[in-house]
Amino acid sequence: MRTSAVSIDATVGGRLLRREQVLAWEDRRIGKAARRIGVPVPTAGDIEVRREALLHAKLELGGEMLVERLGRDPRISGPLARAQAAVSSHRRVSVARLAVTGGRADDFVAWFREQTVQSNEPAMLRACPDRFVIRTDADGRQEVIETTGGSPLTAAFLVDYTDSDGLVTPAHPDYPHQIAGTAKDIRSGRSIGGVRHQFRDIPGGFEAFLTVEFPLPTMPVMVSGHRWHLACEFSNWIEAALG
Repeated sequence: MRTSAVSIDATVGGRLLRREQVLAWEDRRIGKAARRIGVPVPTAGDIEVRREALLHAKLELGGEMLVERLGRDPRISGPLARAQAAVSSHRRVSVARLAVTGGRADDFVAWFREQTVQSNEPAMLRACPDRFVIRTDADGRQEVIETTGGSPLTAAFLVDYTDSDGLVTPAHPDYPHQIAGTAKDIRSGRSIGGVRHQFRDIPGGFEAFLTVEFPLPTMPVMVSGHRWHLACEFSNWIEAALG
């Protein structure tokens, strides 16, 4: 396995996780994601080999075929998210924290923004097995199709990084670097949640304070499960950007 130039520890639900534990979660999710879209990946071995095999299969299928293989999930989850958001403007939040030894917060945030603007699908998809489509449209909105948390359904939505007015999570003054945007229903444009990821430098590295907002009626098990998703994708992105 490739050795990264940075080291990352995650905190999920008050529990400190070493990098190996997050990688073990990712390894299990690779198999589940492959079965969901009906593609073969190595059943065991180096996680980097399995990760690249799943990424290659997704890219080979392409977005339209992936949507077809996901079946009715996005068509069901969309109306459900709209209904949940209509119940209340309050939110449940899924939070993970990363402590990174090596690198700078501003360098990572600049890298992430560049990949988003360029719609770099391989870089964005590689980070988490549960993401199937992620691409930026002409208006700068990021289309995402993924399994969030422990949901049995795959969700489709837009993230608008030019609009953070609908977020309930405040910007923390101690974290000067932000990646924030409103999650919107693809069909109606209604706000259904959002993200506020915050970063700050510390001696020897930086911290990431990662937050995703879900509609209030979202099941708590999904919200708590999504913390692992956050730890996985941002750890992989940080290693790609700074490793």
